[in-house]
Amino acid sequence: MQVKIIRSHRRTRSVSARAEGDVFVVRAPVQMDDAELQRIVERLKSRWLKRAHCPLLDDDELERRARQLNRHYFEGCLEWQSIRWVTNQEARWGSCTPTLGTIRLSHRLAALPAFVRDYVLVHELAHLVEPNHGPRFWALVNRFEKAERARGYLMALGLGDIDPAEPEA
Repeated sequence: MQVKIIRSHRRTRSVSARAEGDVFVVRAPVQMDDAELQRIVERLKSRWLKRAHCPLLDDDELERRARQLNRHYFEGCLEWQSIRWVTNQEARWGSCTPTLGTIRLSHRLAALPAFVRDYVLVHELAHLVEPNHGPRFWALVNRFEKAERARGYLMALGLGDIDPAEPEA
C-alpha cells in the first residue's frame, strides 16, 4: 500500500491517517521530525491493516476447518479447548499451547491461499500430538499433501517457514 504524507502548518501535535482507495493518507504537523513521523506512520498502518483484516477472520469457520482437517489427517482423535484468529502475532504464523489445548493463528494468514492456511493449521494441530519439532512431528505435518508447496510459498514471501529448522521428509 502506498503511503502519502501531507504536512500542515495548522497541525501542531496530532497525526491522523486513513485509507483513500489504495493510498494510506497521513496528515502530520510540518515541524514533526521525519524519524518520529515514520515510526508513527508504521504503527498507524499496522493498526489499520489489522482492523482491515478483522472481517475476514471468522473463528467459527476456523473451528469448522480445524475439525475437517482433524478428521482427515488425525482420524478425528484430536481435542482442543479453543482455536481462534489473533492480531498480535507478527513474528510467527501460528501457535499452539498443548497443555492448555489452545491454538492461535495470525491474522496475516487470512490473505494467503487456503492451502497455506490449512498447512499452518495442520502444523498447529500436530503440536497437540507432538509438542516439539522432532521427526515424529514432521511425519504428522507431512501427511498434508501440499506441505512442501505451502512451506515454499511462505519462504517465497520472504517470511520463512513456521519453524526455522529443516523438516525431515
